[in-house]
This record gives sequence, structure tokens and C-alpha cells, in this order.
Amino acid sequence: MTYVETVPEGAATGEVGTLYEQERARMGYLANFVRAFSLRPEVYRAWQQLNGAVKARDSRRYELATLAAARRLRSSYCALAHGKVLAEQFFDASVVPGLPAGLDEADTAVMELAEKVVEDATSVTAADVERLRALGLADADIVDIVLAAAARCFFSKTLDALGVQPDAAYGELEPALRDSLVVGRPIATD
Repeated sequence: MTYVETVPEGAATGEVGTLYEQERARMGYLANFVRAFSLRPEVYRAWQQLNGAVKARDSRRYELATLAAARRLRSSYCALAHGKVLAEQFFDASVVPGLPAGLDEADTAVMELAEKVVEDATSVTAADVERLRALGLADADIVDIVLAAAARCFFSKTLDALGVQPDAAYGELEPALRDSLVVGRPIATD
């Protein structure tokens, strides 16, 4: 499940016990990524606060940028999580594997900027920003895209460097969607 020993659910007390209880109630199971943060629950709480602030203004755009970043990072866990959100809340599941195909020019540019931030943030130019402005995005929207991609780097790289596999529950996704989102580590079997 991870390369480091995490706090077992039955042994979790104090802040970790509370974290496990809250996350199990929220998700219906204890996610592998939550276990990975059991040794540093204060960092997980800080992540929740940061991530909540980043996605607060436009959750659809956040999910598009995050999926693009996760795929570029080869993070199966994050691609599965955010691809699932896109399929459940914004698109038909058959569309998500091909994104950004079929999106308008603004949404395509959002995903392209997120990929560029992940690949080489120093390659982002004033022309990239101007393109988004010309497509109707405000500077605050552009900042949100960069924040979503940069935050995804922290979270995805943390999970992958610790050997955290996506939860077995993702195995229940529609096969075409699931298979398109497994871009790195395989889904856990238990």
C-alpha cells in the first residue's frame, strides 16, 4: 500500500483517529492517500485547506486543470479521482478519456496550460496568459489554473514517491474510463 509504515486504522488515536473517522465518513472507506498522511496529519489538514481554496471559485475548471496535470504527472490516483469527478458531475463518462477533445477553445487552453505548468513552468510565457485572456478568462482565473496544476504536483508526487496505489474502489469504474486513467501506478487490489 505504501513504502512507509502508516498508522493502522485499529491503532489510530488522537488526531490520526479523528482524521481516519472523518475521512471514512466522507468517502465511505478509508482511502490509501489518507493513510499515507497518517504520519503527518497536520500536513494533510493544510493540504485540505489549500486545495479547498484553490478549487472554490470554479470547480469544473479546477477539475479540468487537475486532470490534465495528473495525467502529465502520470499519477493514476489523481487522474482516477478527478476523472471520476468529471464523469459524475460534468461530462458523460465516455467523453472523459479523450479530453480535451470536444472541449471549446477556452477549456482546451486551460488543460494545455496546466500541462505546461507541470512539464516545465519556466516555459509558460506571456503569450500563454494572453491566449487565455483573449478567450475570456480573467487574471484570477489564470492564477487558479496555475495553482491547481502546481498543487497537483505536490499531492501527486507525494503519493507516488511513497508508493501509494489508487484505492481498489476505482476498479469499479466503467472499464474504458478506468483504463484510460491508469497512467502510472496500478489500482490496489485490496
